[in-house]
Amino acid sequence: MGMNENETPKIASLDTPYAKEQYHKFQKQHRQLIFKRRRLAALFAVAAFVAIVMGVQIFNEHRHLSELKDIKVKTIAESAKVDDQVAGLKKDVKLLKDDNYVAKLARSRFYYSKDGELVFALPDATKTPSKDTQSADEVIKSETAE
Repeated sequence: MGMNENETPKIASLDTPYAKEQYHKFQKQHRQLIFKRRRLAALFAVAAFVAIVMGVQIFNEHRHLSELKDIKVKTIAESAKVDDQVAGLKKDVKLLKDDNYVAKLARSRFYYSKDGELVFALPDATKTPSKDTQSADEVIKSETAE
């Protein structure tokens, strides 16, 4: 049933002081409820913002940590290479303190000879890598093989 213009409304508000007080109390409760909802929404927004910021920071720190781990692995590998080189150089220094070794090295690299020895330069020696690039350890190995 629709309401015609000439029909009177069936619900009427009471205009008593008690009714007005109840209506104001209801409006106050309604405003407090809206205020609480807004405060809760603002609190949720702040918490979400903090969570997002912290998530981004954690992600960046995790990425940085993985980069540091990669650098650590590379550094350890380089350190092992350098340690090997240092060990080889220490061995060379020990060998260079030996006069017999230095004499053999001078004869093999610079073609020095003892009295009565002849040095022959073979054509194959020019095709092979220069003996100057050999380490002292390689020269000793080649001479001990002979």
